[in-house]
Amino acid sequence: MGNNPAMQNAHFVLVGGGLAGALLAAGLGRDGHRVDLYERRSDPGAGNFVGGRSINLALSARGIHALEQLGLAQEVLADAIPMHGRMIHGRDGSLHRQPYDRDPSRHINSVGRAVLNRVTIAAARKLPNVAVHFNHRCMDVDPARPAARFVREETGETVEIAGDAVIGVDGAYSAVRRALQRQERFDYSQQFLAHGYKELTIPPGSGGEFLMERNALHIWPRRSFMMIALPNPDGSFTCTLFFPFDGPLSFSSLRTQSDVSTLFEREFPDAVPLMPTLLDDFFANPTGSMVTVRCAPWHFGGRVALVGDAAHAIVPFFGQGANCAFEDCEELRRCLHEQDSRERAFEEYQRRRRPHAEAIADLAIANFVEMRDKTAAPAFRARKKLERLLHGWLPGMFVPLYTMISFTRIPYAEARARAQRQDRALLTGTAVLLLIFLVVVWRLWAAGG
Repeated sequence: MGNNPAMQNAHFVLVGGGLAGALLAAGLGRDGHRVDLYERRSDPGAGNFVGGRSINLALSARGIHALEQLGLAQEVLADAIPMHGRMIHGRDGSLHRQPYDRDPSRHINSVGRAVLNRVTIAAARKLPNVAVHFNHRCMDVDPARPAARFVREETGETVEIAGDAVIGVDGAYSAVRRALQRQERFDYSQQFLAHGYKELTIPPGSGGEFLMERNALHIWPRRSFMMIALPNPDGSFTCTLFFPFDGPLSFSSLRTQSDVSTLFEREFPDAVPLMPTLLDDFFANPTGSMVTVRCAPWHFGGRVALVGDAAHAIVPFFGQGANCAFEDCEELRRCLHEQDSRERAFEEYQRRRRPHAEAIADLAIANFVEMRDKTAAPAFRARKKLERLLHGWLPGMFVPLYTMISFTRIPYAEARARAQRQDRALLTGTAVLLLIFLVVVWRLWAAGG
């Protein structure tokens, strides 16, 4: 840790007890700091769900490493289901498997958001210097003090908590970030996708068995929209329909049960017999939106900092939202350890993490197009096979982008830059081979003439 005594045993007020907030609270507590964690939802240990969206998570190398540092990975992975690749569902019911990596042992993990949140919250609460407060909604933050003002949901009472620093880990619609937006020279932008999402369910079979391939992420790609399904330990699948909000074929056009039945029978015919509660789920469950948030700076002096979605919300299509936020937590703790003031620690944290957050935000949007439009195309499948072959032939020189993102901890921006160089080399090599082929054909033709 830095040499400044004020950096040791600091009092951090964390706003947001979702995945990253709970992990950061446990980590800062392990580092010897005093932590007060405030969450607007109820205690998940009492059977309630904390953490926002209920979409399953795809936990991969980055998130697992962060959990390992706190001794939590084994407990989380005990309830996870390995997914070794994508299972593509055609309209005609055909299935096509696309492995994630040439190494069959490599996989991502389907993890329930609630399970992961309960584990991280429990880890934080075990520490004597960490206090977790549920049912507290953040109303505002005074960055200058710094202090956060909360309303106790059960009583309506207002409480104000001051500390050495307030850290916003409160998601894409962060109250802490909203307070920073009132400061001069704070840049902020948000970009919503034209698509929303609706959660649906494929229940387990009568004996608790999985009704589809267990160890795969299932995708029904339909160009302008798609449905995915991730497995759960009880034999069910959490399905998510990603569909336009508006237009001739959109959530706004699905007004009746007949509209929904017609769409699913036409587009997802193999899934319909597996979804007995489809119509009830569709009309009972809310339609969620997806946003990319970019902002700067991520801190206010040494008094306020933003972590995870509060600093850089991304869409879920690379499965890196939680993984990226967990990396934020690791880097922030590392900077607090290395620097001799919180201001320098927060500045260094932003310098190290922001370029990679920007990169994965762009990659996540691009992967939506890939999953929705390209995964069913023969040309796409051929390219993926070629990538796996090159990775096998040239393991130190050619590594597919998906492998770098999901199975290594290569920083996101570096992985993207390397993939772009590989793409250019592949394109150049293909052009050279085609030219050689054409020259050979021409010479053979000329010699025969």
